[in-house]
Amino acid sequence: MGNQVLYIEDNPDNMTLVKRVLEARGYVLLQAINGLSGIAIAEEQAVDLILLDINLPDIDGYEVARRLRHSAKHILAHIPIIAITANALKGDAEKALESGCDVYMSKPINIRELGARVEAFLPSPT
Repeated sequence: MGNQVLYIEDNPDNMTLVKRVLEARGYVLLQAINGLSGIAIAEEQAVDLILLDINLPDIDGYEVARRLRHSAKHILAHIPIIAITANALKGDAEKALESGCDVYMSKPINIRELGARVEAFLPSPT
């Protein structure tokens, strides 16, 4: 299995944090700053895991997950998606899972939890 992780996130601080954590573990991080570019990257590149912010500037992460799950690139129906969001209200986790995400994590990002969640789907290459 590969080690390319796509992170769809519009906050540069979160992107930098996740980039440092994952690259230190040997993963390759592909970056998208909005939902539509994230979908495009997922459809064009060989992606093994997707980290997805829910609050994006163009379309929300729920819509991104739905589009990925119904993409013409059929493998995207099975690529793990981890929602990472500041949405922590009752029902937000269920909404993320219903839209096609496999795991829901709340922000602020806990780097140990993030590493464990990623490694549960993609064993660390290092």
